[in-house]
Amino acid sequence: MAASFQGIAKLLGRLSPSFSHPLRQYRLCLQRLRVGPGPCLSPFVPPSHSFCKALSLQDENANQAAEALLRYKESPWDYLESEEYIEKYGTKPVWEGYRRNHKGGIPPQKTRKTCIRGDKICANPCPVCRDPNIIIHYQNVKLLQQFISPQTGMVYDPTRTGVCMKRQKKLHEAIDAAKDHGFLPFQIPYVEFSGEDYSNSHDAVGSTSPPQSLASGETWYKWYSEITPDEKEVAKVRRTYKAYLK
Repeated sequence: MAASFQGIAKLLGRLSPSFSHPLRQYRLCLQRLRVGPGPCLSPFVPPSHSFCKALSLQDENANQAAEALLRYKESPWDYLESEEYIEKYGTKPVWEGYRRNHKGGIPPQKTRKTCIRGDKICANPCPVCRDPNIIIHYQNVKLLQQFISPQTGMVYDPTRTGVCMKRQKKLHEAIDAAKDHGFLPFQIPYVEFSGEDYSNSHDAVGSTSPPQSLASGETWYKWYSEITPDEKEVAKVRRTYKAYLK
């Protein structure tokens, strides 16, 4: 069918140039739709109408998805308050209900290293990688709180949440940054100090005593004069430095 239309297009293009422009557009439409479904309109439609409705719908969907990604890229915390997020997850955490793919009945001790390698995404990505609108950021407090235990304040293990190791590392970095910036509370253990640790009356931190007045022949330390050196070691040192002891 497409070959017959191409032959007719060549013949009419030679006879009248008024047919060449719409037929050329129709031929281009057929070439672009070889990989996708959806027929094009007739070549004898006025130029004001669109010749490829299927392509225009695909372009609109792609543009809407790109706009959504750009909208939440600068402020990812707005996505958790949007209707789209509520319809998809409700009030539950993003990782609840997620099941990892693994061989056998016992899951491995570690999750996969990453879900996205270049432009390829694995078959069952983790709860963070499967939704492009979920962006890990230290200001995205509501998302970070979903991965922190409210009882202990510790970050959930990835074997429980199913998050890949790459996203788990970014979660730890974002949580630490949020604590440093004051977005997340954290508890400091209480240590009781005694007054003796900070007193200046201790010998190690007290004022240094004035130096003693030494007479000629006396040593600074009294115990130093009582030490008798080994004669063998003294003879060895004298042999080593005999050139300098003359």
